[in-house]
Amino acid sequence: MADARFFQVAGPFTLGQLAGLCGAEMSAGADSTQMFADVAALETAGPQHISFLDNRKYLSAFAATKAGAVIVHPDVADRGPAGVALLLSKDPYRAYAMVAQAFYPQPAVTEWRAPNACIDPSAVIGANCWIGPGVVIGARAEIGDNCRIEANAVIGDGVVLGAGGKIGANASVYCAVIGKNVSIYPGARIGQDGFGFAMGAQGHLKVPQLGRVVIGNNVEIGANTTIDRGSGPDTVIGDGCWIDNLVQIGHNVQLGRGCVVVAQVGISGSTQFGDFVAAGGQAGFAGHLKIGMGAKVMAQSGVISDIPPGQTYGGYPAIPRMEWLRQSATLSKLARDKKQR
Repeated sequence: MADARFFQVAGPFTLGQLAGLCGAEMSAGADSTQMFADVAALETAGPQHISFLDNRKYLSAFAATKAGAVIVHPDVADRGPAGVALLLSKDPYRAYAMVAQAFYPQPAVTEWRAPNACIDPSAVIGANCWIGPGVVIGARAEIGDNCRIEANAVIGDGVVLGAGGKIGANASVYCAVIGKNVSIYPGARIGQDGFGFAMGAQGHLKVPQLGRVVIGNNVEIGANTTIDRGSGPDTVIGDGCWIDNLVQIGHNVQLGRGCVVVAQVGISGSTQFGDFVAAGGQAGFAGHLKIGMGAKVMAQSGVISDIPPGQTYGGYPAIPRMEWLRQSATLSKLARDKKQR
């Protein structure tokens, strides 16, 4: 149950309404008019709460829950306690996300502009925007309708932010063209210089970084993540990408649609991800690589060569997952054998 000081709950909703929202089927005997006031975890839920089960590790919690209803996969429906209504879904976690969004919708943006916001007269601000204290918006910037820009954020000259955008506190955005419904979390740095210079004994010489960051629609960029602008070509983040906190994306990197990049990943310059690539936490990518569509890279892997589409790689240097697991098992066996001698 969420703390009411920070989160405002909507509802209540009937079981029938919730089933319709998430496309789930009610179990036999469930009362479609039963009312629910909130979501809660299996262990803490009461009769007025709806919960979910997505991981079989929690079957014991499911069997003992006091929740009024639980969203579950049909395969485990028979493991629930008597008297608990079930919403049956082949994707319980996604169904739960829809239900939770109903109880906790995103707050509507209300038009407001802090008196100490510094907005260049040539900037274009759309309708119904919330602009917080200390915000700086540069010359010729374009801010779409229904945007929310939190305290002390900086929007540089010429930046375009599409409708429904959210810029977190203390974030900075330069040299960027951003689509609709993009969320950039606090402290993120978008569009700063890429790490480009000519090395030499007489001193390193900066190469001007003349590209942009182009971000598609419906993208999330986590807190304190940095995305460098391109050196000439653009850095591109495709539609629907989700980027975690503390990620570093170098200049000229291109992410396809729907990529997932987990915390502390580093992607070196000019590497390209196909659509729906997933990179686990702390994975590192050398520059100028091509990571094929749908590929997955395991956490803490070091990628120094291209990865074909649809493959899962792990280890350092990263190799196909099963090969890496066999190598790890062999090394463990050799170490045990040596210890036993």
